[in-house]
Amino acid sequence: MISWRRITEADFPLLSKWLAEPHVAEWWHHDSSPEGVARDFGPSAAGEEPGEALLMYLDGRAVGLMQRSCLDDYPEYAAELAAHTGLPGAAVTIDYLIGDPHDVGVGIGSRMIRHTIEATWTDYPDTPAIIVAVSAANLASWRVLEKAGMHRIAEGEMEPDNPAHDRAHYIYRLDRPPISVP
Repeated sequence: MISWRRITEADFPLLSKWLAEPHVAEWWHHDSSPEGVARDFGPSAAGEEPGEALLMYLDGRAVGLMQRSCLDDYPEYAAELAAHTGLPGAAVTIDYLIGDPHDVGVGIGSRMIRHTIEATWTDYPDTPAIIVAVSAANLASWRVLEKAGMHRIAEGEMEPDNPAHDRAHYIYRLDRPPISVP
């Protein structure tokens, strides 16, 4: 069973460990030092950031991090996305990682994303769509989005998280399902 909770300062050592893992560092390119993690995740843990940083659990064991935010709260990033695709107001985006390398490639990522998608329709009732940009070179990341039901809608150049990567990105979208009337 997938579950989550907001990160707290007590999670920073675990996040630091995960961010230092080569399979995470390649794509996230975060400072994994205690100071870097506190700087980057402290505002979210304190509730001062509009987006959410969520510690993801599988059967009670911490397995990953999910960030979820409304694109309206990040106008610069929204404008970068909007240059490549139509961007409805109140759209949500996510970012994600699997912490332990032994948990990569076994279906946890797609389960985390599907859980987040389902919760987003309830948690963000005005959200018409979830839109995610991912480096075209990150095959594992865009494949997990597809396995979770998202659809590639555009390609374009965007600022990469890791400056060592090129600017090519794929953009994925999933629209809110229609409400079924009995």
